[in-house]
Amino acid sequence: MRLSIVTPSFRSAAWLKLNIASVADQGVELEHIVQDSCSDDGTADWLPSDRRVNAHVEKDSGMYDAVNRGLRKSSGEIVAYLNCDEQYLPGALPAVLEYFDSHPRTDLLFADALVVDPKGDCICYRKVQLPVKHHVMVSHLTTFTSSMFFRRKLLDQGIYFDTKWRALGDADWVLRAMEVKATMGILRRFVSAFTDSGANLSLGAQGRKEKKRMFDLAPGWARVLTPLLVAQHRVRRSLGGIYRQAPFDYALYTQDSPDRRKLFHVAHPTFVWKSRLTWAS
Repeated sequence: MRLSIVTPSFRSAAWLKLNIASVADQGVELEHIVQDSCSDDGTADWLPSDRRVNAHVEKDSGMYDAVNRGLRKSSGEIVAYLNCDEQYLPGALPAVLEYFDSHPRTDLLFADALVVDPKGDCICYRKVQLPVKHHVMVSHLTTFTSSMFFRRKLLDQGIYFDTKWRALGDADWVLRAMEVKATMGILRRFVSAFTDSGANLSLGAQGRKEKKRMFDLAPGWARVLTPLLVAQHRVRRSLGGIYRQAPFDYALYTQDSPDRRKLFHVAHPTFVWKSRLTWAS
């Protein structure tokens, strides 16, 4: 199998249906593993019989445990995970595979993402740049896991998610991938959409608590120089064109259009995540 996508699931039936549809229409050979933690919201009524996915229903100890379980069941050369409230945009996975084919030394790929509201309307765009270790520790990880893809060799090196983290396990995972000198690359293309549903774990109280914990793990000099590291980060983004974007279109499955992608037009793109200003830079 060339590509494996893992989706952790718990009481997210409505979002999961959209997620699965967005993976199934990519037009590439893949396995989509859904790791459901015995949801009692009706998921069990349809998920096991959905032929588009490999469904596994078993209790887990949290999102990252579910992701790890799915990763261990996967067989793809290229691997990713996509949460229930996230979707791939049209043509995303063919573009990802083409990038890996063209860059055989790249271990870990980041691409651009959109942040949308529950109706599918664009809140902001999120262009990525390669993460810098100490900025991640004292500020935040500026990449989205919905637009992150990696080679199986990282799993072979033991780089799974640390289940002691409940919200920021993705930042910890990227930092550990950097420790083993994973070669990173960027695909300058919007490949996924993240729904700001108001219930996102990394954006709530648990996320803020773990952000403080990660900050405390940073070297003393990095904590002292946090304003400088953040300023340097923003200069890099400005010079890299991160804050500029022409009008564009995108298509998503939505609650009112679950069987066909709905087309959206963004006439005035913005990088500002107005309700999450500390996460928008």
